[in-house]
Amino acid sequence: MAAKLSGPSGKGGVIEQNADINVTPFVDVMLVLLIIFMVSAPLATVSIRLDLPPPVPPPENAEPPPPPTFISIALDGTLYVTTGEEAPESVTLEGLDSELYSRLGSREERVMIRADADVLYNDFMVVMNDLQSKGWFQVGLINEDIS
Repeated sequence: MAAKLSGPSGKGGVIEQNADINVTPFVDVMLVLLIIFMVSAPLATVSIRLDLPPPVPPPENAEPPPPPTFISIALDGTLYVTTGEEAPESVTLEGLDSELYSRLGSREERVMIRADADVLYNDFMVVMNDLQSKGWFQVGLINEDIS
C-alpha cells in the first residue's frame, strides 16, 4: 500500500493513504507475456508435406456407381434394408446376411448402417458383430444431424 508523504512546501503535514492501484508492474508482466507468446506462436505451427496424386477425371463412358444399401435400426430393434429409392423391407437378424447377399451379390460391397438416435448401443453392436462374423467388412456408419 502506498502513502503520500509530501506536505505543503515541506513543512510537514498529514500523511494520507493512497488507495490507487499501481498498474505499472501489471503492465510490465503483460508486455513480457505478450512478447513470449509472439515469439513462441510461430514455433507451434507444424507443417507436413503431402504428395497427393493429381486428380483423374472419370472415363466418359463410365457407369454411375450403384446406389448404396442401407441397414436401418429402429428404436424397437427392427431391422430394415433398402437400396436406393425403394421402400425399406423389414428383415430379421438371422435373415440379414442372405438379404444383403441377394441384393449385392458379393460381400466386398459397402453396406451403410444408420440407427435411431435412441437405439441402445448393445442393439447396434449386435448387428455390427453379426455382419462382421458373416464376412461383411465394408461397413459405413451414417450419422444424421438431430436439429
